[in-house]
Amino acid sequence: MTDVLTLPAEARAKVGKGASRAMRRQGRVPAVIYGGGQPPLPIAIEERLLVKQLAGGRFMNSVIDIAVGDTVHRTIPRDVQFHVVTDRPIHADFLRVSEASTVTVLVPVRFVHEEACPGLKRGGVLNVVRHEIELQCPAEAIPDDITVDLAGFDLGQSIHISAVTLPPRVRPTIERDFTIATIVAPSGLKAEEAAEGASGQG
Repeated sequence: MTDVLTLPAEARAKVGKGASRAMRRQGRVPAVIYGGGQPPLPIAIEERLLVKQLAGGRFMNSVIDIAVGDTVHRTIPRDVQFHVVTDRPIHADFLRVSEASTVTVLVPVRFVHEEACPGLKRGGVLNVVRHEIELQCPAEAIPDDITVDLAGFDLGQSIHISAVTLPPRVRPTIERDFTIATIVAPSGLKAEEAAEGASGQG
């Protein structure tokens, strides 16, 4: 699973647009921790620390321990808002989770064994339909990625979610057997097959 990340924070005494603007000028990002049957907790996070975590690429599907004073809140990010011009983070929302919590996350897809894929060896192209898959899983067992094995797939074949072995207690939010990727014939091969078909009809 994704490692638990840690972010120090401080409680916010003031909320509102004015207080948030002042906080951003000081290099801090206003945020809130909510859920878990507890009142929302307004907090502030150092912008440089938040940016560093965001740069890791897996922030949104990681468990985050937020330390506020002597209390550690186990959370998962639910939203990060960015400035439309500077692209700097301007607000973040975190949902409290526990070992028993089930969360919905987007998990990236990783393809393996391309060398054992007949379709690709014949010059085919991997057409990725879903780069990420939305999953429901325990908060303490969020997978780093979903591994799709390309071995044995030939030209024209589709790879569905049913062909993927998911970790225990992890399931996609979409209930149908959706397509993750297809092995597409290159345009040159398509033209060649079309020409052969036309000559055969003649």
